[in-house]
Amino acid sequence: MAAARACLLALAVAAALFLEGAAAAAAKNAGAASPKQRRRQLLRQRMVRSHLKRLNKAPLATIESPDGDIIDCVHISNQPAFDHPFLKNHTIQMRPAYHPEGLYDESKVSSQQRTQTITQMWHQNGKCPEDTIPIRRTKKEDVLRASSVRRYGRKRHRSTPNPMSVDPDMLNESGHQHAIAYVEGDKYYGAKATINVWQPKIEQANEFSLSQLWILGGSFGQDLNSIEAGWQVSPDLYGDNNTRLFTYWTSDAYQATGCYNLLCSGFIQINNQIAMGASIFPISNYGGSQYDINILVWKDPKEGNWWLQFGNDYVLGYWPSFLFSYLADSASMIEWGGEVVNSEPDGSHTSTQMGSGHFPEEGFGKASYFRNIQVVDSSNNLHAPRGVGSFTEQSNCYDVQNGNNGDWGTYFYYGGPGKNSNCP
Repeated sequence: MAAARACLLALAVAAALFLEGAAAAAAKNAGAASPKQRRRQLLRQRMVRSHLKRLNKAPLATIESPDGDIIDCVHISNQPAFDHPFLKNHTIQMRPAYHPEGLYDESKVSSQQRTQTITQMWHQNGKCPEDTIPIRRTKKEDVLRASSVRRYGRKRHRSTPNPMSVDPDMLNESGHQHAIAYVEGDKYYGAKATINVWQPKIEQANEFSLSQLWILGGSFGQDLNSIEAGWQVSPDLYGDNNTRLFTYWTSDAYQATGCYNLLCSGFIQINNQIAMGASIFPISNYGGSQYDINILVWKDPKEGNWWLQFGNDYVLGYWPSFLFSYLADSASMIEWGGEVVNSEPDGSHTSTQMGSGHFPEEGFGKASYFRNIQVVDSSNNLHAPRGVGSFTEQSNCYDVQNGNNGDWGTYFYYGGPGKNSNCP
């Protein structure tokens, strides 16, 4: 009996020594292999802290949104725009010199298709005081989700649809797919749209779905200028699946300039009521209530800056014209519509939805729409666009159908489910 106990004790001691030795060896191996990794991690942590310090300006007030966002009310003169070297002594233009003439009369919309007012979720818990602007606070985990600190808040190169040149062999080269209406061949000084708002399902965290308008200048090469605004669902950028108001700009085809919202210097916000990148609600329901937002972007003919208006009441701010080359004068193409990232998970098309996730032929209450699309001409007049074209890379995945009537002016339905039996 004693011999058996001694044998068991010896085995236990041997096992403990073995496990201890294995742990020590693992630690030694990890230690031997990791100094370079540790240095890289420390460098990334320092870069993240430095980036957060640049982005998150000292607030005069803070509002916690029901969706988990933190909205900082930052003094208007302390916003990220003024980190730009060309804006150090900039005098803020508090209102546009001119609005476009001929804004579409929303009262024309027929009563059975009247849509409801949209607001932002953080409004439930407070508002920012005068002389401040609301900025969605960037968190450490937001930056860490990005492929690199430098790329945080930026789109991938070649994400703008080019309906004039499509190589069938390169349809998904950039991983982006679209369903849009567009005009080109003239000089454009702005665009407007009323955009139906949904919450499309996203298959992979690194994919997104958005609906927006594009103000474009230059070629679709390295020199593309773009101003963009609309709504998006982007788990990678925001850490959730909420539908959010967003803007974007670039002057070099998304390479080194521009960003989403206020995540770099450039856009100057003047409005204290609407936060870029914040959740908007309510959202349209399939077969139920429909909600939409008005977006207007136009070039002030006096100062030359590009202004952004949300809804009928909120002039949000402007992009100074010096940020751009071609758009310092005018745009050569306007696009409206949807965009998704198709990362081809498991080698098949993504099931990330565009718009409502339903095809255009399902119509009002089921398919997503843009209505009352307009352009601004050289006389600063808004009018219906002439010669509207449509474009989609794969109509079996996402499609677009144009139309025109007295209530909605020029409109189109667009979108789709992505992967389906006809879109493998």
